Amino acid sequence: MTETATVGGGCFWCVEAAFEELSGVEDVTAGYAGGHTDDPTYRQVCSGDTGHAEVVQIEYDETVLRYEDVLEVFFTIHDPTQLNRQGPDVGSQYRSIVLPHDEQQREVAEAYVEALEEEGGYDDEVVTEIQPLSTFYHAEEKHQNYFEKNPNDAYCSMHATPKIEKVREKFEQEVEA
Repeated sequence: MTETATVGGGCFWCVEAAFEELSGVEDVTAGYAGGHTDDPTYRQVCSGDTGHAEVVQIEYDETVLRYEDVLEVFFTIHDPTQLNRQGPDVGSQYRSIVLPHDEQQREVAEAYVEALEEEGGYDDEVVTEIQPLSTFYHAEEKHQNYFEKNPNDAYCSMHATPKIEKVREKFEQEVEA
């Protein structure tokens, strides 16, 4: 059975590329969510005026991956303590955000963040927003599978490749062969 998760942790090109590595992931779509502007464009979202974050929507086979697994990968590949930024990308559009699709996902996400805080693995407080998904807007086609289409892009080499390597190393059993 296919489930869907929506998360944002910086540039969607990098988050998308990391999730594409996992067995059980059927599709990853770059898009925008969490804001107030209907059907925003990339340029509008980059302005920071739409309230939207760059996010990815992950369709996965729940017989292979659980929602908790998706969250574990997500919190491994970005820094959830950085407010409105990830690496060189600054602005609310790059915030750490989990957008649950239902009450069960919300409860799991809140418990996951609470457990992260209790573990004390971070020097700073986890600032990841948990906000119910209202509408997901697909990003323009040129942003879909960006890393796959542009493997030599300097930005991706510097920021997506380390995320992919982290996934391959830490989630070796879950990586597609």
